[in-house]
Parts: sequence; C-alpha cells; structure tokens
Amino acid sequence: MKIQQLITEALSLPNNAIAYHISQELAALYPNKVLIEGSDSAFNLENYANINLCTLQHNIFIHNQIITSWNGMDKEIYNYTENASFEVTWQEHKFDILLMSWQEGYCKTRYYWILADKKELAEEFFVAVCDWNSEIRDEVLVFEDGYWAKNPDLFQSIKGATFDNLILQGNLKENIQDDLTKFFAARETYAAYSVPWKRGILFIGSPGNGKTHTVKALINQMQQPCLYVKSFKSEYDTDSENIRKIFKQARQSAPCILVLEDIDSLLTEENRSFFLNELDGFALNEGIITIATTNHPERLDSAICDRPSRFDRKYHFELPDIVARQAYIALWNHKLKTAMRLSDEAVSKIITLTDGFSFAYLKELFLSSMIRWMGTLETGAMEKIMLSQVTILREQMSIITVSSEN
Repeated sequence: MKIQQLITEALSLPNNAIAYHISQELAALYPNKVLIEGSDSAFNLENYANINLCTLQHNIFIHNQIITSWNGMDKEIYNYTENASFEVTWQEHKFDILLMSWQEGYCKTRYYWILADKKELAEEFFVAVCDWNSEIRDEVLVFEDGYWAKNPDLFQSIKGATFDNLILQGNLKENIQDDLTKFFAARETYAAYSVPWKRGILFIGSPGNGKTHTVKALINQMQQPCLYVKSFKSEYDTDSENIRKIFKQARQSAPCILVLEDIDSLLTEENRSFFLNELDGFALNEGIITIATTNHPERLDSAICDRPSRFDRKYHFELPDIVARQAYIALWNHKLKTAMRLSDEAVSKIITLTDGFSFAYLKELFLSSMIRWMGTLETGAMEKIMLSQVTILREQMSIITVSSEN
C-alpha cells in the first residue's frame, strides 16, 4: 500500500516535483537497495518482455493502470502501461521497477525507477534493455519533432521499391549500387589504410527523376539500418540539439544509412555550421553513409557541395533521354493488360512526344490514361487516350514552370 500511496501523492504534485519526490521516498522505503532512475525512451521494458527476454509480474497490491488502444490499420487492440509496479526477472536476477507517466505541456513524460540489490546488475539490465530497443529491425527510424520513432509501416511500404523496377539514365543505377555495396564490404580495407570509414553522397536533380525511389531501393538492397530525418525543427529543442541527437543515434546504429531528404530545406543560416561540424568534425562517424537529396543545389552552401570530405560523391538525376524513355515506356507497356497495350508504332510516337518529361510525368501519363481507358474498355483506344494525355500533361508542366519562375 505504500507504493500505491506514493503514486497517488506524486501525481498530485507539480510536474517538476514528481520525480524527485518518488526518488526520495523510494530511497527511504528501501534503504538496502540501489536505485537507478531516468526517462530514456530506449528503456522500453514491455517490448523487451514481449519477446521473452525477461518476465514481468505486476504488483497485485496496487492499482496498475494499463491503457487499451485500437490500431485501426491492423484492426487489433494493444495495451501499454501508464502507471504500474513490476517485479522483473532477468537472467535469474530480480528487480522491482516502478513506471510512471505524466503530462508536460504537449508531451508525456515516461519515467522509471529500478530497485536492485547491486548497482552493477541494475546497470547491466538497463543496458541490455536499451541495447535491444535501439536495434533497428524491419523498420525505419524516423526523426521528427525532436524525437526518434521506429516506423515498421514505412519500412513495409518501401519494400516494393527495387532496382529491378527502376529506370535511370545510363549507368547511374549500377554506379550507385556498386558504390554502396563496396563501401559496406570495405571496413577492414579502410582501417588498414587509416582512411575514415564514412561516406557522404548527394543526389541532385529536379523532382520526379528517381531520387526517392533510389533511396528506397538502396534501403531494401543494402540490408543496413536506415535512419530518416524529416526535420531539424521541434517545439522544445533547438536545431543544434536535434542535430546532435540525430548524429548520436546514427553513430550508435552504425553501420547504417542516414537519409536527409531535401537537405536544402533542412539547413538554415543558423544551423548550417553546427550540422557541418557533426557531419565532418571531431566526432567519428565510422560506418555511416549519409545520403542527402536536393531538387535545388543552387540553394546549398559551397561548404556542402564543394568540400569532398562532406559529400564526396554527387549523382545527378537528369530528365530521361530518348533511351531512358524508351526503356521506361516499354516496361510500363509490357505490364499493361492486352486490351490496353500499345502497338510498336504507338510506343514510338509516345517516346518522341514525351521529350522533356520526368519519370514522374511518364508514370502519370500511364496512370491517368489507364483510368480514362477504364471508362471505355475499348480495345485499341489506349493510343488515342495517351496522345491526348501527353498534351494535357505538357500544358500542366508549362503552368508549373511559369509559376516557379514567378
């Protein structure tokens, strides 16, 4: 009942007094125990227990608050702990653990206290839980609003992106694959010649020419942990603090791929210097490939574009030439149902008429034409529909170009 009273009392206190009050009371209640406490998000005890790496037994003499929520995508319920006391068994050692949650502004603080007989055992257990939770397995680690979050759904959504269904100019696709494959296989070679085992790669090109698809295909093929950064901005931390968090996590996850999509929108006058120091400063970034993409290289500082040790390889994603358009259109045409499929003569017309189209516009040409064709279901009508769509899409491109120039 003392623990029950302690929880009730603590939750009635101001937020900045809760953790200190509980720590003080636990130390008094258990003078022969060592106490470890904190709010590290990697200490997710329930995830660790769910795969039987430890066992949890709730303290039946208090009210344990377990929240039930609904996952609409998977159509299933799941539970998580708000406030509870456990007895934990790990490798034949026992610990008493108190988990509590309280609201601070728009964020929720989750705090833990570990009571153990020996400090070394408590620390070993803490490290084991955090280590396991920090591993990236069949998921992408996404940084947004100042926090890392595992996103298995994003990982699953990109599994369909492969190099087999990607058309790029010339040998670009092969060169990029070869570059990353050799890097991850060359750790010992880098060490033997005292060369830092890290790379910075910049994908440059106008929208719709395969940069994002290439990143996704690399994640699938390389089978390395992927960390994806959406923004350096957050409500409670500065850009510098968030950049420090990003590179700290990347170093812990290495070897890994760190993705900075649209890097020109991430960087500002205020955060650029700190970012460059983290990317290429005193701290070792061993095993990290940083892949940055940009639609607007002219907006990037020369310290990013022109200094080899930062982004030492640049790949340009150009508008598809006639050879690339021929390969792309042939690939799509092969996938069409027989009633939709274009004749060789029609394919040649489309290849010629789509000069200046990006890969994204070529894809839109097929998708929009397929939708219009389904309104007719007429064999042989696809050529006429696609020729009409080429005109419509070219007009859209002209409008967008004029808008961007203004």
